[in-house]
Amino acid sequence: MKAPDIIIFPPNRVWRTYLGGKCLDRLEGKSKPADSHFPEDWIASTTLAINKGREEIKDEGISKISYNGATVPLKKIMDTFPTEILGEVHFNKYGPNTQFLIKFLDSAIRLQIQAHPTKSFAQKYLNSNAGKTEAYIILSTRKEIKEPYIFFGFQHFIGKEQFKDAIENQNIPKLLSCFEKIPVKAGDVFMVPGGLPHAIGEGVLMIEIMEPTDFVVRLEFELAGYVIPEQARFMGRDIDFAIDMIDFRTISTEEIKNKYFCISKVYDNQEGGSEITLIDNNYTDCFSVHKIEVQTRFEKKADTFYVGVVTKGNGSIKSGKVIQNVQAGDKFLIPFKAEVIEYNSETGMEIILAFPPH
Repeated sequence: MKAPDIIIFPPNRVWRTYLGGKCLDRLEGKSKPADSHFPEDWIASTTLAINKGREEIKDEGISKISYNGATVPLKKIMDTFPTEILGEVHFNKYGPNTQFLIKFLDSAIRLQIQAHPTKSFAQKYLNSNAGKTEAYIILSTRKEIKEPYIFFGFQHFIGKEQFKDAIENQNIPKLLSCFEKIPVKAGDVFMVPGGLPHAIGEGVLMIEIMEPTDFVVRLEFELAGYVIPEQARFMGRDIDFAIDMIDFRTISTEEIKNKYFCISKVYDNQEGGSEITLIDNNYTDCFSVHKIEVQTRFEKKADTFYVGVVTKGNGSIKSGKVIQNVQAGDKFLIPFKAEVIEYNSETGMEIILAFPPH
């Protein structure tokens, strides 16, 4: 047995409390794309999805791949070939885990107002070495949505006690009065630190990169006819636990754009393409993200494994003697052992690359 040169990921759709996924159906070539409770595709995932009421579904969220004619969990391949896939240093620190999670997310409706723990909160209260700092890369928005947006941080905070009362009594107008709509468009890249309340608006297709957990407190209990079970609202805890997780700073929309929207910069220019840094250590130490724009041919050498998502066009990936054809929507992992990887395209191709923490 030998470690794969390129790991290709099939669709790994995960149940969520909100509706979406029609755009993902199209990417997967389904004949009748439709929105459903499977609006996310978890990529290179070593993270278990937490879905109350679906506990009988084992390993929901965990990526599985084809290897030697069998379907096996990604973690098993990582455990079998730790040095080749992850590298010795990463494996010794984190075990058979990517230590980040990357997703396709396609919202048909606005998500619930929610918040995630910081790493320090998770270490103190959740027995976890990771919280849930997130980054969003907006790929497109639905044509019927004239003003796509997100809610992000408090612009009009009403006070902690009033906010708690609004949650307990599900006074949704009062909850929503705390937020202004922050416009988003294709190409936007921004960070969502743990603790800041937020909600993705309807009609947004994006790539989401985050710390490798499914921790969330949801401050709205019903949306589009679905009522969130009580145990799933505050992670099985009480409202005070949820309140303690939240960052109550008031942040203007201007400050959000200046502080959390990321500025890209050129990382490498070659004759046949370029590599652009989207998120680096100036924004987070949890992961980093680049984009490769292939005009004809681009060579990439990395000192770590990484996960790629083709977002535009088509072409091929060459690793050693292995050549893999890819197109928009395809997902893959390049192992630590890889030498120089060649990305080739006759018509142009864009790929998002996600890297683990250093």
